[in-house]
Amino acid sequence: MPQPNELLRDIFGFDAFRPGQEEIIDAVTAGQNTLAIMPTGGGKSLCFQLPALCRSGVTVVISPLIALMRDQVRALQEAGVNAGALTSGNTDEETDAVWQALDRRELKLLYMAPERLATTAARDMLRRIDVSLIAVDEAHCVSQWGHDFRPDYLRIGELRQMLDVPLAAFTATADAETRVEIVEKLFAGVTPQTFLHGFDRPNIHLAFAVKNSPRRQILDFASARKGQSGIVYTATRAKTESLSAALREAGHSACHYHGGMQADDRREVEARFQREDGLIVVATVAFGMGVDKPDIRWVAHADLPKSIESYYQEIGRAGRDGAPAETLTLYGPEDIRLRRTQIDEGLAPPERRMADHARLNALLGLAEALRCRRVHLLGYFGETDVACGTCDLCDTPADVFDGTTAVRKALSAILRTGEYFGAGHLIDILLGHETDKIKARGHQTLPTFGVGAEYDKRQWQAIFRQMMGHDLVRPDPERHGALRMTDAARPILRDEASIELRRDTIKNAPSRPAVKALVSEEDAPLLSALKAKRRALAEAAKVPAYVIFNDRTLIEMAEKRPQTLDEIAHVGGVGAKKLQSYGDAFLQVIAGEAQALHPSRRKLAGRNEGAVYDRLLEVQAELARGPQGQDKPMSCSASLLAKVAQLRSHDLGALTRILGERRAERFGPAFLDVLKDT
Repeated sequence: MPQPNELLRDIFGFDAFRPGQEEIIDAVTAGQNTLAIMPTGGGKSLCFQLPALCRSGVTVVISPLIALMRDQVRALQEAGVNAGALTSGNTDEETDAVWQALDRRELKLLYMAPERLATTAARDMLRRIDVSLIAVDEAHCVSQWGHDFRPDYLRIGELRQMLDVPLAAFTATADAETRVEIVEKLFAGVTPQTFLHGFDRPNIHLAFAVKNSPRRQILDFASARKGQSGIVYTATRAKTESLSAALREAGHSACHYHGGMQADDRREVEARFQREDGLIVVATVAFGMGVDKPDIRWVAHADLPKSIESYYQEIGRAGRDGAPAETLTLYGPEDIRLRRTQIDEGLAPPERRMADHARLNALLGLAEALRCRRVHLLGYFGETDVACGTCDLCDTPADVFDGTTAVRKALSAILRTGEYFGAGHLIDILLGHETDKIKARGHQTLPTFGVGAEYDKRQWQAIFRQMMGHDLVRPDPERHGALRMTDAARPILRDEASIELRRDTIKNAPSRPAVKALVSEEDAPLLSALKAKRRALAEAAKVPAYVIFNDRTLIEMAEKRPQTLDEIAHVGGVGAKKLQSYGDAFLQVIAGEAQALHPSRRKLAGRNEGAVYDRLLEVQAELARGPQGQDKPMSCSASLLAKVAQLRSHDLGALTRILGERRAERFGPAFLDVLKDT
């Protein structure tokens, strides 16, 4: 059997391993179950490719992106290694060549997407081709706590048990929580040997900036690096196209890339980026995981990433050759609102959404960092012995001041309103704005009302953003975005601790108007929760979301916040059938619980007869033991009350025919009075 050192030189052309590679390769080659967390550019792929050549049989590599697999297969084939991939991007000739190599027992590495594991044909094929090792790239995708969850990764653990072979899992970004879930999902029943290597990429310069004419900021950043290969990440597909066009107009070689493009068009962009020097690709996060280009000199984020894990992985595509590389990440209130909405509209349970909000807080903490960003970033991944010097805050220290008083005022407003409101309402309290909502709740009488006049609304928004970055407050998914204090906030509130804030991001808070939202800032989290419920019901029924309720109906629900079925029945777009089908589900989202109603009363919800029924019930309770309260208890069934409520005649005879003589004698006159009054 060939030795790893020989193959390293003869096949891959390297004289020595990178730090940490050799011990991982030895463990994988020896057949040990292995989990390796290595920085992007640290040589992860070699840690399963080289053992595959040292071991007999086929190594199956599970990888998330077609582009990634094609690049690695192409590089291996050029190095003389018999490797292939079975993907939806294959030509018929490529697929035939892979099958022929498997039949001849010649293939050493077989790359597959996790989605293919769902097919019986793929599992049967893997049983018969002498698989000796499973390698999982981007293993964080198995974690629902992570930043790039792929449900098909959950099948890999079953595959390991079915084939009874060792598994080696690799990722560049996994905090402690994610590592635990990777072990649970992929290695159930066994404890892998774990290697945790440094995350530091000292050649990458880190920088963040508050959005202020963001297109101009990106164009200026690119112009200062003209002729260098770069990636610009955006949050939407449309922005990739408009921003790449703006870059071309400014004289750059640029193109766009997103998941909505045809497969051939995406492949062309990938090939151009590999081949052309100085090309800029403006892309969603669909681009990059499959591009093993060592000389990407810069990465810019036109919008805030989803999490620190996403941020680290995306900037890690720059400077993989070890030469200096630069990054810039822009962020603003709209970004944060978008990311919060994506979390709130997800179908995850509340505790997972709370964890996702905490992860977003951690990213805001990096954006609003007071001192070296590298120290902050690597501290998130558990590295504390870090030398600073290559970030914008080391270049130009932040303008920091004692923000304890401002933060204490904000925390006091949160506490005095029961942790039931979002930043918009709290800022109105601090500024002393007597809005209808404040007057309806009597919040103009609070001691904190009007105590924050030293800042304007946009500056208070920046203060609340920094409070989230310090993880002093988090949105509560069960209270539709209301801010709840964390344990870290309480010493500040009690005047037992102080806190510094950045004056520059408060002073320079964007003054331009925000993008017009469908609802107010206060109602946005509830609208997100209603949309999440609508999507869950639509998926269960296999119908488009608008079939359940359209957006206008959900917006009205979010604004009016109905508390009963009668109230929700008066929302536009809620007919009798939809009220019966979905009323309880949406009422539970809005009010926290469904309304307990007898089925007979439920049928009257939203109708005048429902109010009549309720009044009849009250009268019945008053007369249950007779006018003097001394008679034998008597009552009417819910179905009888419903019939009375719908009675059109005000005749005692008609009422007696429904109730019977005994009940009519006790309740008849009073019931008739109710019918006449209503």
